[in-house]
Amino acid sequence: MEQRSIERLGRNVSVVGLGTWQLGADWGSVDPGDAEATLEAAVDAGITFFDTADVYGDGRSEEFSGALLKRHPEVFVATKMGRRVEQLTENYSPENFRTWNDRSRAKLDVATLDLVQLHCPPDGVYDSDAVFRDLDQMVADGRIRAYGVSVETCEQALKAIARPRVASVQIILNCFRLKPLEQVLPAAREAGVGIIARVPLASGMLSGRYDRNTTFAPDDHRNYNRHGEAFDVGETFSGVPYEVGLEAVEALKRLVDPGVTLAQFALRWVIDQPGVSTVIPGARNPEQVRANAAAAALAPLREEQLEGVAAVYDRLLREHVQDRW
Repeated sequence: MEQRSIERLGRNVSVVGLGTWQLGADWGSVDPGDAEATLEAAVDAGITFFDTADVYGDGRSEEFSGALLKRHPEVFVATKMGRRVEQLTENYSPENFRTWNDRSRAKLDVATLDLVQLHCPPDGVYDSDAVFRDLDQMVADGRIRAYGVSVETCEQALKAIARPRVASVQIILNCFRLKPLEQVLPAAREAGVGIIARVPLASGMLSGRYDRNTTFAPDDHRNYNRHGEAFDVGETFSGVPYEVGLEAVEALKRLVDPGVTLAQFALRWVIDQPGVSTVIPGARNPEQVRANAAAAALAPLREEQLEGVAAVYDRLLREHVQDRW
């Protein structure tokens, strides 16, 4: 699989990675054996970048990822911190950072975390010099090798990129969310900051498998966070109303070549955007991992396909997401 370099990280990462939120929580239950099989299938498919967080299943996803690291020390595992407390800038403190860091290092069973990302912190964190000085100190102390930020908005992304030692920015980028193409990706390329594209399939909407009768389990965020009841609504279906998303999916299907799934088309669209380092679709089983990884081997999308995605965005989606994120 193609590997792309993240300059500030000093590492190469597979262009398709694996997000492990599904293996921890909020997407229904996952059997530990199924989680291990999914992670192994990712390695077999050439995936070297794995993204987790301390709150995914309250550390369950980190434990799965740590076990993977023991079996395959060559892979790269990035985790996140910051969502274990009320989202106030003052809670992003040295004391909390070290408590969270100790916990993640124990869950992953490593002395030093390769990449820790602040997990969609409040706006005040981006303006706090003290926060970033403390992250620098954690690097100096050998607790972490590098740090990044997972963001909700393009404005937050640009502030993070402007910080001289932020190695990566994780942001929602998919066929439903085109705004990062305008300023965020060019700024990241210029600065040598990695772009980790998350929610690339819009919570599965861009798989093309959902319809008006699809139901989700009570413990699935696609059920309980439809209107942002638990966290930012942009994390669920990328903030696009469900019925609008279904209409957009039908329009996008007309752009897909025979023999290619809509999900693979959507992943290839992300891969083709200049500045993207890796895209991290989630998966609940080995079959999904292999299908997602196959997008890396597809030819780049043609100009008319790229223009078609932009046209669908302008016609159906822009009004719902452009000004909010």
